[in-house]
Amino acid sequence: MIKGISFLRPVSDGAAYERLGSFFSALGFARGPGWNEAGSRGAAFLAPLGNLELVDGAFPSTADVLVEVTALDAVHQAAGEWLRAADVDQGPERLTPIGLPPIEETHWKSRIFTVEPEAGFKVSFWAWSDPVKGRAAAVEGDLCAEGMKFAIVVARWNAVITDRLLEGALDALLRSGAKRAEIEVIRVPGAWEVPAAARTVANAGKVDAIVTLGCLLRGETAHYEAIYNEVARGIGQSQQETGIPHSFGVLTCETLEQALNRAGIKAGNKGFEAAVAAIEMVSLRRKLLESDPAQGGPIQGGRA
Repeated sequence: MIKGISFLRPVSDGAAYERLGSFFSALGFARGPGWNEAGSRGAAFLAPLGNLELVDGAFPSTADVLVEVTALDAVHQAAGEWLRAADVDQGPERLTPIGLPPIEETHWKSRIFTVEPEAGFKVSFWAWSDPVKGRAAAVEGDLCAEGMKFAIVVARWNAVITDRLLEGALDALLRSGAKRAEIEVIRVPGAWEVPAAARTVANAGKVDAIVTLGCLLRGETAHYEAIYNEVARGIGQSQQETGIPHSFGVLTCETLEQALNRAGIKAGNKGFEAAVAAIEMVSLRRKLLESDPAQGGPIQGGRA
């Protein structure tokens, strides 16, 4: 039945309303719908989680509005920058500059600071001292490729791009501990042929992951959309039906310049990124299978 909880705080005047809105926006709050009527207006600021907490005993030395954050130092810095800018904007009219207290440790194993962006309006920002406190434990893959076997399926079409992607993928795998002898490079005519080759390799069950690389440029016809949709569908279907991770490094760009930028010129190398994703997915898959007794041990048909 309960949908949400809101805490309403009145402000002294329109100027304070605008300043506080600027403050919360600067610290990363998402703007809610708010309202603007003849007699009043309201600005809503949203957080992913809201709590109504009752306290029996010593109350924490904080404001009555507590905001939990994940990067307290960054929030503290952003608050300081906003406060300094506010002091400059107000000039000599501000009787006392707004100060920013330092971050302090609490007796409840957290760090906190309280700020008063407007007179009479205090907000405390805090984070657990233990970074994993209050968070669900996550199973994540490691970026160590030692002992893993990979296949790289790369299209020859637009080779000026795909060769760069291949270099990036090999660089990522070798830097992460994979042996060159355990990386098989398979060249196909174009992006259209990538899914079929990837599926054949996956069915053979001799590799832990497949890195797919290609480049599609839009041009002036609808041919681009037809090819891209089938390539993406085929690679995804091969991964789902074989259980072998397939990382997606097929570029879909409007121009050759965009493709070059994504192949190592300006926007990183997507081949490198696809290989890193493949390493992480192999590691994650192994961990998940090891933790699931129903799987009965190592992966059959792949190295686990």
